[in-house]
Amino acid sequence: MATENYEMTGDAEPNGEAEVPLRGNGRRPQRPLNMNHYANKKSAAESMLDVALLMANASQLKAVLGQGPGFSFYVPLITLISISLILQIIVGVMLIFIVKWNLNDESTHYKLNILENTATAFVFVIVVVNVFITAFGVQQPAPNPSS
Repeated sequence: MATENYEMTGDAEPNGEAEVPLRGNGRRPQRPLNMNHYANKKSAAESMLDVALLMANASQLKAVLGQGPGFSFYVPLITLISISLILQIIVGVMLIFIVKWNLNDESTHYKLNILENTATAFVFVIVVVNVFITAFGVQQPAPNPSS
């Protein structure tokens, strides 16, 4: 079985014949796919989701700390939220490095692949940890009626 090399230009045909875009329908003509631009947008979207989860975990940490050590799941929740926050920061730093490297430079493909796979594994761990955080339950402390 022969291996074929495809250039990431957006062409679907291996012989290089691209579809001719339809004219007159108000759409722009199709241009080749810029992989760096695509990867940067994808990483930016992932970073925004990461920031949202980071803020949610910070809020959960504040709620648990507000309840104090008398809360039945105080230590497990502090531990899980801390692990989640640390992993999120690590993934954020990894995404910065992934965005900075040029995808068109084949000498960086191996390193990028390792970084992307590691980031994906960390995101999976973050999701699992946050499932446990949700399972243990973080409640806001009830307001004190005497104050």
